Amino acid sequence: MRGLSTISEIIKTTTEGIWEALQPKFLPTPSEEKWTNIANRYYELWNMPNCVGDIDCKHFRIKCPPKSGSTFFNYKCFFSIVLMASVDADGLFTTVDVGEVGRNSDGAVFRTSGLGRCLESRTLNLPSPKPLPLTDNNENFPFYFVADEAFPLKNNIMRPYPKRILDMKKRIFNFRLSRARKSVECAFGMLVSKFRLFEGPICCKEETINSVIRSACVLHNFIRVHQGIYSRPQMFLNESSANNRELQVQPQQTRATSQAQQLREKLCDYFMTPAGAISYQWNI
Repeated sequence: MRGLSTISEIIKTTTEGIWEALQPKFLPTPSEEKWTNIANRYYELWNMPNCVGDIDCKHFRIKCPPKSGSTFFNYKCFFSIVLMASVDADGLFTTVDVGEVGRNSDGAVFRTSGLGRCLESRTLNLPSPKPLPLTDNNENFPFYFVADEAFPLKNNIMRPYPKRILDMKKRIFNFRLSRARKSVECAFGMLVSKFRLFEGPICCKEETINSVIRSACVLHNFIRVHQGIYSRPQMFLNESSANNRELQVQPQQTRATSQAQQLREKLCDYFMTPAGAISYQWNI
């Protein structure tokens, strides 16, 4: 038998050790080459040109910390800590940011996350814009993440059109984005199914919970690469180990710029052309 404090320290030390050992190889800071490989894979699997990943937030249920009031109480009516993550086309985590309180919205979590700050400061090593595939003109289009309605529309973030203004063209755009977002939903689902701890409230100190979630993410990548259905494990195994940890820089604005709206319109128009359309999109 071990005391609760001993078990708590074992869990904290073990999960920190897992992160320290596996993060440099299985969750390194993505390089420009890696973003390019992810974009190629997205186009191959999901017909999304210039897409470098899905972004979303996952609320992990926790037992309410002492004297925290409603700080961790979220819109789903339970106490939680938030994982903000980006995922590649094969359901592997590319960046993770853990520790925001449950009451914050997904958009607010993104703004304060390392990913959001690096996008705003343009320090994420994204490739230079390039033309959309199979188009005749040489007009460049930036590389971008796909996200749901909770996230801001940015030059490097494509979100759906509001449901109240949908015509056929915009419905097809929303369908294509929703199809591309399957990766992040599957990654979160696999994470919970692998680590059943996440099916109920986690009863630990806040810093231990953060360590547990981070270690689970890097273990998810480790398992996917070595045992999962993953066609190109060398993308992960050959990456140079930069300092992933948590990316840090300054905050961003949330309002969609006219340039971001124009880029979304351009991508929407592209999906209606023979070069960008897929046959079954018209069935929606």
